[in-house]
Amino acid sequence: MVMNRADLHLHTTASDGLLTPAEVVRLAHEAGLAGMAITDHDTMAGVEEALREGARVGIEVLAGVEISTSWEGRDIHVLGYGPDWRQPLWQERLAQLREGRERRNERILARLGELGLVVTMEEVRAAAGKAAADESVGRPHIAAVLLAKGVVATMREAFDRYLAEGAAAYVAVPKVTPQEAVAWIREAGGVSVLAHPGLYGDDRVIELLAGEGLTGLEVAHSDHTAEQEARYASLAAQLDLIATAGSDFHGVRQGQVFHGEIGSRTVDMSVLTLLRQAGRRE
Repeated sequence: MVMNRADLHLHTTASDGLLTPAEVVRLAHEAGLAGMAITDHDTMAGVEEALREGARVGIEVLAGVEISTSWEGRDIHVLGYGPDWRQPLWQERLAQLREGRERRNERILARLGELGLVVTMEEVRAAAGKAAADESVGRPHIAAVLLAKGVVATMREAFDRYLAEGAAAYVAVPKVTPQEAVAWIREAGGVSVLAHPGLYGDDRVIELLAGEGLTGLEVAHSDHTAEQEARYASLAAQLDLIATAGSDFHGVRQGQVFHGEIGSRTVDMSVLTLLRQAGRRE
């Protein structure tokens, strides 16, 4: 049975998801969703495949992206919905972000080498299954190599021991500010939504970005508590922000779902329509 619901935060193999864009679309359709958004990290390489599959199976696909930014030493993620992924300036800006990730990846591998752990970029790209330059490679792919080599027993151990902030091989990636991300998305014809605010430990960023043209707030997320979702729903209403929801699905590895199952956090399809309308007004 098709529900009039949409999951607006999904990842694919174009970044650090484990399923192709077409596979994610089919799973969303099988879950009974009427709509969804592809939001890979710093790339929209999976959008066209997702749109084609969405048209084939009969589910509305919203083109999106998740941009990694930095504010007062915190990683802040901004979702962009509806930017024109073919716009040259937008493509150039996303490429800049991916180049920053590439430099960070190389420095992480160098630090692992200093720890006696040899991991090559070829191994990382092979683990990621990446060939296209507009696809994003990141820490989960390095973690997958460490797991395959038997250095760690789980992906979580790879992050806790080596790759998470403060761990032995952690390197910060050069990032734009969340204000810049909001502006970039608007200039590409899209609208911006602050992703999973409950993970930042500082709600000041919400009011800051609301004053910079932020369109929405991801109220419901797989890592939010019920109390957080209630608070952010209230805050979204106070600041006149569109309340969104997403599972942040990345796939299943070793029987563990990252972060939530497709469709575990959804909004009514009217929210997807509101985001499209807001983009046309920008």
